[in-house]
Amino acid sequence: MASLHLHPLKTYFAPPDSYPKASGVGLDDKCLVDYQGLKLGHKYKYIIYGLNPTNTEIVVVKTSEASDYEDFIGDLPENECRWAVYDFEYERDGGKRNKLIFFSWSPDGAKTRNKMMFASSKEALRRSLVGIATEIQATETDELAYESVFEKVTRAR
Repeated sequence: MASLHLHPLKTYFAPPDSYPKASGVGLDDKCLVDYQGLKLGHKYKYIIYGLNPTNTEIVVVKTSEASDYEDFIGDLPENECRWAVYDFEYERDGGKRNKLIFFSWSPDGAKTRNKMMFASSKEALRRSLVGIATEIQATETDELAYESVFEKVTRAR
């Protein structure tokens, strides 16, 4: 039997597009383009993601430059699941800091099927967003409160 010789400097992992998707849901290219705009270009303060009407693809629902955290909270629907990336700014040790936060919003009032689709599709999006510092899963608005998020962000170093 022939032995397998791997080159030490080559990467032998499949690109993200070839990862199996648990729910069979794809990722629209605009999701990554807008994420890069937020991460590198500081073009947006936050991006909200959702599923297209046929539940076959993750799409950008909204991008915003609004710097008020309450605007972000207000843009999350009361009874529908969403994912979001927020460029969270805070002060610590006398200086301003930024961290990218990935939110999984699955409100108690969302339909069970909606929750299941979002739970099984999350990794297709999350794995593609390189540079996320903290991940927050929330089912009610108390878990999205600035103070609660600040505590989680500053705890995760």
